[in-house]
Amino acid sequence: MATKETRRIRIKRSVRSKISGTSERPRLTVFRSNKQIYAQVIDDTTGRTLAAASSLKISAKATKKEIAAKVGEAIALSAREAGIQSVVFDRNGYLYHGRVKELADAARSGGLKF
Repeated sequence: MATKETRRIRIKRSVRSKISGTSERPRLTVFRSNKQIYAQVIDDTTGRTLAAASSLKISAKATKKEIAAKVGEAIALSAREAGIQSVVFDRNGYLYHGRVKELADAARSGGLKF
């Protein structure tokens, strides 16, 4: 019987075999833990992280979805400062629902195209 984590890793491997970030269109990846949410913009050709944001720096009392939206806005701002307009979204095996969806929608409204 597969656990949630092994299922997520299997989906992640399948998705990562199909998508890859380039210098023109880097990969926006999301990691979600029980308490925090993290986002990175990665250029896979050089293996460098171009921009990053996380909920560790956000100290506001809010729901996890609201905090995820703030992280989405922060990653969009950080990516624009690095000169990145469009990205390819990597949900990292998570369902596109809840906090992952909130982060993606906020990043889109912040100016990132994917």
